[in-house]
Amino acid sequence: MGPVSRVRVQPQHDRPAREADLYPPVKAWLEAQGYDVRGEVGAADVVARRDGFPMVVVELKLGFSLALFHQGIARLALTDQVWLAVPTPGKRARRDNVAMARRLGLGVLSIRFRDGHVDELCAPGPYAPRKSAKKVARVEKAFDRLRGDPNAGGSSRYGIVTAYRADAIRCARFLAIHGPSKGSDVAQWTEVPVATRIMADNPYGWFERVSRGVYGLTSDGQKGLADYGDLDL
Repeated sequence: MGPVSRVRVQPQHDRPAREADLYPPVKAWLEAQGYDVRGEVGAADVVARRDGFPMVVVELKLGFSLALFHQGIARLALTDQVWLAVPTPGKRARRDNVAMARRLGLGVLSIRFRDGHVDELCAPGPYAPRKSAKKVARVEKAFDRLRGDPNAGGSSRYGIVTAYRADAIRCARFLAIHGPSKGSDVAQWTEVPVATRIMADNPYGWFERVSRGVYGLTSDGQKGLADYGDLDL
């Protein structure tokens, strides 16, 4: 596409009542870049052509929907230059749906209908996601901390067992057998390096501080063991 990304035409309403109301600002935006524009061409809402450039297709909707993404994907059989045009979305809708469009190779146009402002939120084209070393390390750490497969089939009957909860269960099992113990002993025998911190933070109400550095199991801790006792940790 050309460098122009903002065009204003005078609207008749504050909010569009029909998808067709989005057509004038989208047409003006394309024409400002030298395209010849037609509406309702075959199955496409908008088709634009310009000598020496790929054909452009724009699908108009009053909001993001699965149907809009389906239409956009279908139009990729015609051209790589496929845009989805919607009235200005809210912050969350913009973030999530623009991210999806980008991954599908679709462009997104935001129409501020009160003044006909057209903004390019993302351009069509192949998407190569960047890997996050921090996120990869976090998942690998969580994987290594889980012993066995406590979430086989999706989850246990009491919900997903996180690596943190699995460590807490191992600490509780040790205390159930040995009674109140030093945090360092629990950490050593359970192979949970953060055992003392888990028992001190006590997020599930399972542990109680008996004396300095020594922790025991509460009645809630006994119940927690009963709930998760069948897990292979």
